[in-house]
Amino acid sequence: MSSVSVPPGLASEDDAAVLAKLGYKQELRRNFTMIEVFGIAFSIMGLLPSIASTLAYSIPAGPVGMVWGWFLASGFIFVVGLAMADLGSAMPTSGGLYWWTHFFSAPKVRNPLCFLVGYSNTLGLVGGLCSIDYAFALMFLSVISIARDGNWTPSNGAVYGTFLACVLCHGALASVMSKIMGKLQTVFVVMNFILIFATIIALPIGARHNRNNGHYIFAQTENSTTWPTGWAFMLAWLSPIWTIGGFDSAVHMSEEAANATKAVPYAILMSIGSCWFFGFIIMIVIAACINPDLSSVIGSSYGQPMAQIYYDAVGKHGTLGLMSLLMIVQFLMGLSILVAASRQAWAFSRDGALPFSKIFRPISQRFGYIPLRTIWGCVLLAAVLGLLSLIAPAAAQALFSLAVAGNNLAWGIPIMARVVWGQKKFKPGPFYTGDRFSVPIAWTSIVFLVFGTLLSMFPVDGPDPTPSNMNYTVVINSAVWFGALAYYFIDARKWFTGPKITIDTNDLTEAQQKAIAEDGIEVEGLEGLATKLSGSESGSGSRDEVKAA
Repeated sequence: MSSVSVPPGLASEDDAAVLAKLGYKQELRRNFTMIEVFGIAFSIMGLLPSIASTLAYSIPAGPVGMVWGWFLASGFIFVVGLAMADLGSAMPTSGGLYWWTHFFSAPKVRNPLCFLVGYSNTLGLVGGLCSIDYAFALMFLSVISIARDGNWTPSNGAVYGTFLACVLCHGALASVMSKIMGKLQTVFVVMNFILIFATIIALPIGARHNRNNGHYIFAQTENSTTWPTGWAFMLAWLSPIWTIGGFDSAVHMSEEAANATKAVPYAILMSIGSCWFFGFIIMIVIAACINPDLSSVIGSSYGQPMAQIYYDAVGKHGTLGLMSLLMIVQFLMGLSILVAASRQAWAFSRDGALPFSKIFRPISQRFGYIPLRTIWGCVLLAAVLGLLSLIAPAAAQALFSLAVAGNNLAWGIPIMARVVWGQKKFKPGPFYTGDRFSVPIAWTSIVFLVFGTLLSMFPVDGPDPTPSNMNYTVVINSAVWFGALAYYFIDARKWFTGPKITIDTNDLTEAQQKAIAEDGIEVEGLEGLATKLSGSESGSGSRDEVKAA
């Protein structure tokens, strides 16, 4: 490919050339190192705050569900990470998931599948932002409840008010701190580990006279649900599934990462591996120190099982200190996921798929080459979606499930598209699991993601739910998925042709221009070159020529 011109200080020529082969010009500043890309993924996962927010899934299955459920589910999630790392190393772009879907899928289905993945991933990330900030609101208010000895219960209005203030604060920080956002991820990682080590040291010391024995920790089975015991154990997997869910953020940051072909895959695997290992240790410590009367922990008057676990071990003042640190780390999680969500939304608007794409598309040079408008678009959407917390916690929880089911679909489809239709088109990057293992890893990932999606739709308490504890995940996610497909077939199919080429036309060779014209891909500043997309196999071949030229 011909040399690619890059504005000074934006990126290296090698990184810009890799992106140009995917059809995009360099617009964002690459100021994230590999460790900082890992930092944003690990910060979004927010290991201990996420465990604290999801203990209600694992505690009902007892210590076996908490400890071994974490270990097994995390292992499968690592396999998903391996499959995504293969793709992230080969083709690192901010819109990676839907871009890969379009590139690998059969011509007849690539546009609707690409559209579906883009919307599921975008709304899944915003759902994750809502979930994290909602959990922050509950933690913040639980600290007040602890300070008042459990004699105060926040109203839904207080929860939403705290949630809204948190979301708006994240929007402001993501806008004005862009130049140091990469460096901040290192600080966020350090804060996470301070909390982790404070917990695994303080809990055993505080509960030294009441610690549970090894048999209880590793072999005690409980069942506080009306499901069979085996299925209660499987539902405990939802804790790691919810927690270790932000690793695709490394993909969305790829256009801001230096040496992205290596930074992206290793950030994915390092973040998942760290959560797998340290999460297993945390679960062992919690199982060792938890009150064996699990129902009293789940039904704590403080509104958070983790708050009760802290209180039983270290008392009121120790709990206030640890919960305050937990709350701070939870806040940092929200900032990191907003950054990642805004990049995915910007990439999708760059390809014209979002409503008002022309409004969200511009990059703000004044604020440091960031997608400022999509940051505030995500903030506004989160604020609106969070209103469900005023209706009922069950409704809010269903919306937040987009972070699991919505993202699972967005992760699974491009992996499936590669092994079903596009294996011959796949050209490995610097990171590759190898010809022998790559395809089995991909199929294992697909099966697990389907299972995890179905698991997230089950009522947690039992097979006879009431309206207050019903799991509405299937309703919310089906509405998103079928809504996206309906939007495509009713209207978007007339104008959405997949990812657009945005590289400078001066950097295109004659062969590339010819290939683009034959494939019908839109090119900014190259009017009249694109023709109507034929959707034939020859069109796919032309696009491959663009990639390889």
